[in-house]
Amino acid sequence: MGIDFSGHGRSGDLQRGWEEGDSGLRRHMLRVYNYMTGGLLLTGVISYGGAASGIYASIATTPLFWIVLLAPFALVVLLSWHIERMSPGAAQLCFWAYAALVGLSLSGIFLVYTGESIARVFVISAGTYGATSVYGYTTRADLSRLGSFLFMGLAGIVIAGLVNLFVDSSTLQFAVSVIGVLVFTGLTAYDTQRIRNLYIADEDDVVAGKKAIVGALALYLDFLNIFVMLLRLSGHRRR
Repeated sequence: MGIDFSGHGRSGDLQRGWEEGDSGLRRHMLRVYNYMTGGLLLTGVISYGGAASGIYASIATTPLFWIVLLAPFALVVLLSWHIERMSPGAAQLCFWAYAALVGLSLSGIFLVYTGESIARVFVISAGTYGATSVYGYTTRADLSRLGSFLFMGLAGIVIAGLVNLFVDSSTLQFAVSVIGVLVFTGLTAYDTQRIRNLYIADEDDVVAGKKAIVGALALYLDFLNIFVMLLRLSGHRRR
């Protein structure tokens, strides 16, 4: 049996390896997007149902509202800091619980803004998010250098938002919303590239599944914040 010194056989093996790696990455990203989309659908259904059924109105002026509002933060901390010690089932349960609680806390938008306005802003948000995420997935530019700048902007938004709870300034809210759209659009590209780069071919399915949930949570938060910020900027309020 002869030995191929031409390199063609080796090149073919490398090509097959690349193709299998690309296929695995596509499956991983599809898994991430499926979780994210499912989370957004659950949030939307719960949000609309909470407004239409009167559940939101009944708890809006009670201490229970603060539990609904703050519980998602606890679940984010749990997923972010303890995901390695959680089972895949527990991680998924936390993600779906988070999406449901956020949906209930956002039910008020259906009482404040018109349905047409919400739908229009959702379409705009989806288009902006989709284009930015595709860019983050396909670009050869290293977006990690933007990470520090984007997280500084995120910290500024959080601080300004907390301050505005006390001063209730429409000008500050407008500025926070404009900067928020820019920051979370940038984070969409950054997070998409980060999720892509963290993918490891032939990784243990349990670890890969947990990575998909954490990645989906990051992209879910990016989309949701773009939507909320744009709604504040261009949403039409009910009279």
